[in-house]
Amino acid sequence: MAGMMLTRIVNRTLLSASGAILIRGTNRCYRTAIRRTATALTSGGAAFLLGLPALSCLGYEAYHRVQSSAVVHALQKEEVLEQADYLYSCAETEKLYQLLLQYKDSDDAEFLWRLARASRDVSLLPNTEAARKKQLTFEGFEYAKRALEKDDKCFATHKWYAVCLSDVGDWEGIKVKIGNSYIIRQHLEEAIKLNPNDATSLYILGYWCFAFTELPWYQRKVAAVIFASPPTSTYEEALEFFLKAEEVDPNFYSKNLLMLGKTYMAMKDKQKALLWLTKAKEYPAHTLEDKEVHKEAVDLLKKLG
Repeated sequence: MAGMMLTRIVNRTLLSASGAILIRGTNRCYRTAIRRTATALTSGGAAFLLGLPALSCLGYEAYHRVQSSAVVHALQKEEVLEQADYLYSCAETEKLYQLLLQYKDSDDAEFLWRLARASRDVSLLPNTEAARKKQLTFEGFEYAKRALEKDDKCFATHKWYAVCLSDVGDWEGIKVKIGNSYIIRQHLEEAIKLNPNDATSLYILGYWCFAFTELPWYQRKVAAVIFASPPTSTYEEALEFFLKAEEVDPNFYSKNLLMLGKTYMAMKDKQKALLWLTKAKEYPAHTLEDKEVHKEAVDLLKKLG
């Protein structure tokens, strides 16, 4: 079901202490994006790949301040969050995780949801071993759960709870993953309600809808055993969320462009499928995921003739 994400998206706005999520697009500092957010909810546990950011002058100063733990401990909450959000925007995954790990016992949701996100981002790094990947996945979920308990009015706590809950399902099996699907959707809907302009939440929910529309027969049988009314969706519903994500943040994520093309293909609208798949193909390939999107878009365009 969707899987977050959470991967490319150019730095349009640094996350604020209020929980506004950083979005990266094309010509700026790259972070781990939705990759972790977005595809995070798919049965395959998809992830967004890191980009290679450049250090700005301001970023350079922040980066070096982070290096001294003695200094970090002396910083005020706002400064720590600002540094954390900068490191996230630059895809400094391990450094961000080590910074936030110092606040793992915090009761502040702003630290906890960021730590949940950082934990899963580290788990998705190519060099992370399976044992550590699993440990980080469950740790991330615990941080997300605590964040939600501390502040259920913050859209980011709902979003990352949904993403991390889906991640846990990747380790506990398809029955658990499908069993959590309604809960995942509820929290994504709450995140969108609290922040209708968060493109990543919209994309993830669109992917959830697309995934359940194309759910394999054997997974449908599992769902039928678990639920009296198994989760269902339509291509039209998925399309609505993908288009809304594009509306609030145009060209924010190559995978959203690809999914628009695939959804229109499934709906037999060749003209619009060609339009969006061409956009996906032409999206600047800053990350490995962008390159994978480019390849899939090219292959699908060939099929469309």
